[in-house]
Amino acid sequence: MTTTRRVLVSGASIAGPALAWWMQRYGWETVVVERADELRTAGQNIDVRGAGREVARKMGLEDAIRAAGTGELGTRFVGRDGRTRAELPAGTGDTDGATAELEILRGELARILVDHSRETTDYRFGTTIAALDDRADGIDVTFADGREETFDVVVAADGMRSRTRRLVVGDAAQIQPKGMYTAYLTIPRVASDTDWWRWYSAPGGRSVTLRPDNLGTIRATLSFLSPPRGYEDLDDAAQRDLLCRLFADAGWETPRVLDGLRHAEEYYFEQVGQVHSPIWHHGRAALVGDAAYCASPVSGMGTSLGLTGAYVLAGELASHIHHRDAFAGYERIMRPYVDQAQDLPPGTPRLANPRTRAGVAALHGVLALAATPVARSVGARLFRPPADRIELPDYTHLERAGA
Repeated sequence: MTTTRRVLVSGASIAGPALAWWMQRYGWETVVVERADELRTAGQNIDVRGAGREVARKMGLEDAIRAAGTGELGTRFVGRDGRTRAELPAGTGDTDGATAELEILRGELARILVDHSRETTDYRFGTTIAALDDRADGIDVTFADGREETFDVVVAADGMRSRTRRLVVGDAAQIQPKGMYTAYLTIPRVASDTDWWRWYSAPGGRSVTLRPDNLGTIRATLSFLSPPRGYEDLDDAAQRDLLCRLFADAGWETPRVLDGLRHAEEYYFEQVGQVHSPIWHHGRAALVGDAAYCASPVSGMGTSLGLTGAYVLAGELASHIHHRDAFAGYERIMRPYVDQAQDLPPGTPRLANPRTRAGVAALHGVLALAATPVARSVGARLFRPPADRIELPDYTHLERAGA
């Protein structure tokens, strides 16, 4: 008699639910634990491109993602007076454009993925993994509430600052700062707002953006260049005070954003960075998505890496009897794709956040040229990440009949 294998996934955002769906498709019993007490539906605009979009198609989710899209028409770079300096319409294919054809809120995509896998996956909210004990015939898991269970494989899919990652690879993984901090928040929509992503650059290496969503609100960001200073460790009130001081004279619609910041419930602040790790697994445990190889928000590749990594990891686990061989296959297939995604254009993010007024004017001039009809294809490529530079393996033969 064949015993059903069990996988425990930490993290119910993008990569975690996607991995759970594929694993049950191959006959595994799937459990997902999430630190939050309920599904976190907050989050900013993300795009589904290239290989990530192909995985969504394989899951039968492309139409659901399109139906829940933000409706963003493209990107407009604006000046202090609000006038458009350059305009790049949304892409019309799988990979092109600063705004992808499939734009969706992170929380909306997480909801779709969880709903798609909920019937076949045991979701446990409000709990975390406290300890792992790797043995020859399984991995014993101790949860934060003291409960213990045994699984065949454990996967950390709980984000760039994953707490589970250290239990898997120790200090091997490092977060490399990219010289910028960003705050994300949701503010009320007003009559003057449009369905374009509006990007304003202010001197001092600062930028303010406003993006539409499908919920009747506006998603705003405040970004500024800075070496690591530990701002991400400040408490909530101190972070908001810092942002108000740094952006007080920025201009454009910044006062409105700062007013929203004082009252915003959906708010997140981070030091922009990448996760680099020489290994993505140890024993019976592995990493996937941002926990393994976050490429940073400025890469435009987070969602594609999460969906693609989940697809490949699940397929390799289903293809091999021994987890060791599955993890080796996963790293062999994904490592080149991840390396491309993390290889940001020279000067990123500094070039998009000039420190002087002359630098802002030069940026707008380059973008205006790139946005002309003759050069628009070149302009689109400036914002086209390597989202499709991987040949996805075909694991169809591994799926259970009728799954």
